[in-house]
Amino acid sequence: MRHMAIDPKRQAGEEAVKLVEDGMLVGLGTGSTAYWAIMDVGRRVKEGLKITAVPTSIRSEELALSLGIPLIPLDGIPPGGIDLTIDGADEADGELNLIKGGGGALLREKIIASHSKRLVIVADASKEVKTLGQFPLPVEIVPFGFKLTMGRLEALGGHPALRLTEGDEPYVTDNGNYIADCRFGVIEDAEALEKTLNLIPGVVENGLFVGMAERIVVGCEDGNVSVRERVRRG
Repeated sequence: MRHMAIDPKRQAGEEAVKLVEDGMLVGLGTGSTAYWAIMDVGRRVKEGLKITAVPTSIRSEELALSLGIPLIPLDGIPPGGIDLTIDGADEADGELNLIKGGGGALLREKIIASHSKRLVIVADASKEVKTLGQFPLPVEIVPFGFKLTMGRLEALGGHPALRLTEGDEPYVTDNGNYIADCRFGVIEDAEALEKTLNLIPGVVENGLFVGMAERIVVGCEDGNVSVRERVRRG
């Protein structure tokens, strides 16, 4: 008997959406796994789920609107913040520190994550690593003086490469900025590097998300889903 192939990303996205309840304000992530979470939220909205949502990118906003998911702007969130954000990651280490930004939405993703009571990451097993750093670290930089900013990143050992479009033009984020993809090698102290990068004039934000994720939902090739929660220190 032939079995249908199971998409681990879809499995992870749909499992995470089980956490969404009526009345919630939900952050909608960006990327190939978050896509499946948004699709499942849309399905549940059609079935009667009553929520509002905040997207982390123009792409996610357009998808959510096409599915009939009610949206509000970030400036419209209540004082209590966002109840739950479901987003993807490019890497997640053993402490659930993350590298994000492969999809170019790292600034909005981090802003929304910082205003969320819970950040749940969805991924396939390839995104779990022992130590961050194999995936290039995206750093969002302003276009003004970007070569000088990249020089500062180079001096830190980041070996930055300006992200380009297929037409060899600088990739422009939803916020009108550029992205420098940096290769620092193994990142032993993600918290220190995150702070150091954000002190550089011209750097808007970087893709290190340290201590922000509550749990990661991982879809596996065999159709199973594993859930791992961050161990809180102290």
